[in-house]
Formats: sequence, C-alpha cells, structure tokens
Amino acid sequence: MGTSRHDRPARRTVLVAAGCALVSVGILVLGGAGGEAAAGLPDAGGTAWWVTVAGLLAQALALCWSRVHPRAVLLAVGLVPVVVALAGGRDATSLTTLAVVVGVYVAGTTHPLRGLAPTLAAVAVLVTVAGTVAAADGGLEPWPALGVAALQTATTLGLVLLVTSWVAALRESSRAREDERRALVREHEARVQAALDRERTAMARELHDIAAHHLSGIAIAAAALERQVATDPDGARDAARQVRRQSTSVLRDLRSLVGLLRDRDGAGGARPETLGGIADLVADVVATGRDVTWTVLGDAAAAEREVGPLAQLAAYRVVQEALANAGRHAPGAACSVTLDARDRAEVTLVVRNGPAVEDPHLVTGGGFGLVGMRERAELTGARVDAGPTDDGGWEVRLVLPREEKTP
Repeated sequence: MGTSRHDRPARRTVLVAAGCALVSVGILVLGGAGGEAAAGLPDAGGTAWWVTVAGLLAQALALCWSRVHPRAVLLAVGLVPVVVALAGGRDATSLTTLAVVVGVYVAGTTHPLRGLAPTLAAVAVLVTVAGTVAAADGGLEPWPALGVAALQTATTLGLVLLVTSWVAALRESSRAREDERRALVREHEARVQAALDRERTAMARELHDIAAHHLSGIAIAAAALERQVATDPDGARDAARQVRRQSTSVLRDLRSLVGLLRDRDGAGGARPETLGGIADLVADVVATGRDVTWTVLGDAAAAEREVGPLAQLAAYRVVQEALANAGRHAPGAACSVTLDARDRAEVTLVVRNGPAVEDPHLVTGGGFGLVGMRERAELTGARVDAGPTDDGGWEVRLVLPREEKTP
C-alpha cells in the first residue's frame, strides 16, 4: 500500500532524525579513535563517549515526535547538550546541537513560532549553558566561555529561525493560494447553481402563465357549455369550439416553450410573445365570450422596434396573466387593454377590469402571478404596479423603457 500525503512529512522527519544520529555517532566513533587529531572528543569506550552516544540516540528518537509534541521534544533535545557537556563531552557537545537545529526547524515549520517562543528561549539558554561548560572544559575562562557560547547559540538558532520563517511563509502563501483556488471553485459552482435556479424559475413562470391563461379560458368555456348544452345547443357548440381552440393554443404555447428550451437562439421559429402579439392575445380572449377591448395610443410599430425582445416577452406575459386573473377573480367584468406609446422614453401597458358580475367561483392559486409580474419587470428594467380601482375593479400598469438607438 502507498503512503498517504499526511504521513509523508512524519516519515521524512524520522529519516532526518535517523540520519542525524548516524552521522553524529559516526563522527564520534571516528573521532574518538583518532588520538591527537581529535583531542577535543571523548575517548571511545569512556563514560563521556557512552553518554554522548546515548544522548544522540535519545535525540534521534525524540525528533520522531517533533510534529506532534514540539515543545516537549525541543526541551528534550535541548537538555542533551547540557548532559553531554557536564559528562565531559567537550567538543562532542556541538554534535548534539545538530538535533536541536533539526528540532527547531521541524517545530517552526509545523507550528506558529509565536506560540513556541517561550520554549525556544528555554532551548537557547540550555544550549548556551552547554556551550559554556564545554568551552570551559577546553580551557577558556568562565566569562569568555559564556560570551563565545552565547554568540554561537545566537548565530546558529538565528539562522535556523530565519530559514524556518522563510519556509513557513512560503507554505502559508501556498496554502493561501490553494484556499483561494478552492474558494473560486466554490464561487463558480454557486454561480452555476444560481443560473440553474434562475432557469428553473423562468421555466416555472412560463408554464404558470401558459397554464393560467389558457386553462382559465377552458374552464370558463366549459362552465358555459354545461349550462347551454340543454337550452342553447348553438351556444354550446360555440363553447365547445372555444374549448378546442384554447386546448390547441395551450399545446402550441407549450411546444413553443419546449422549442425555446431546446434552441436558445430561437431557431424554432418566430415567437408571438411581442407587443404586436398582444392584439392576437386579446382577440383570443374575446373569442371565448369575454368583454375585452384593445386600444393603441401612439405609434405601436415604433414601440415594438424600440422595446427589447425580453421586455416585449415580459409585457406579453403580464397582459396574459392580468387577463387570466380578471377572468378568475372578476368573472363577467368588462376588461380593457391599452398600449400607450406616446412617450418617447417609455411604453405603458394598462390592463383594467371592472368589478365582478358573477361569483368568482373559479378563484384558485397562491398569489404567485403578481410575484411573477414583478420579477419579469425587474429583469427587464421595467416597473409594474397593481392595485384596486375606485370602482371596485383592478388595474395592472406596466411601464417599459425604450432602448436608445445609436445613430
């Protein structure tokens, strides 16, 4: 089985610790047998020699835990030079400082240096004491020995900490870049999900508008058909034709919606959901027997040229929804649809109905139609207002901005 990514740093630490121990012991063995050439090292086989070997092995073993318990390991490897120096190890004391350097580096690159500051100060004191004892054994006076040891400790640990800080900064920078990359991936996924949600909402709105308009007409025609089938056969036949016409229309609109979803470029054919198509929409509603008038003020052709296609689709759906709502909430009431294109900056559509003449027994739904109107208006930069009129009816007013044409 392979080694996991998280186990590799620990394994490298063990290998480095073992290498330090082997190198140090090798130097100690060769030096101890070298006679005058290595007079500063303890004689092989002596007490100081064995203490030094044991200390080096203990340091190597302790370094294996430096990533888990950095403070305890630093204090342990820092105590070994003092023990070796007191045992008479003299120059062999410097061999034990190699493990201290490794321990400081490992601890500093895996843990914040600020949290290790007290421990590092204690280690510096221990190494300085060990260096002072070893220098004194070599013949220096106590105060000069202390100065030399302090200078060596400051230089050695200072360089190690400098390198450690640089490596830690590189790792932190790499970690920050990785976090940024992951954040960008999550942001991209969130944007994709938001786009999907918007598409689902648009599809639901389209289906709601199509179903609400045509099914309301079918329900009204079916109610008339039920009443006229025995008393007015000709009227019943007309109502049946209206049911068939509305059913055909809803199928046509659903096919149009599916075609739009399959081909976002509109290659499936021209869409009737424009300002110009509102007249046909009103005519279809009138054909069901409802009293709806269509009025155009100003240049409708110019309005259709200067209002964007999305805004025209929104206008068509708002009028469709408003007429469907009037049929459900105010059955029998007269309705009017007015397109006012006289303003050079905007086009206004007004759908108004009077109070209900019959009981609104077909009232259903949870009020999502008005919410859909407002959402459509906001998406196209338009604004919509809806509310009751003084005579007890209802009015929906949609204001569409004209697009500025470049000369």
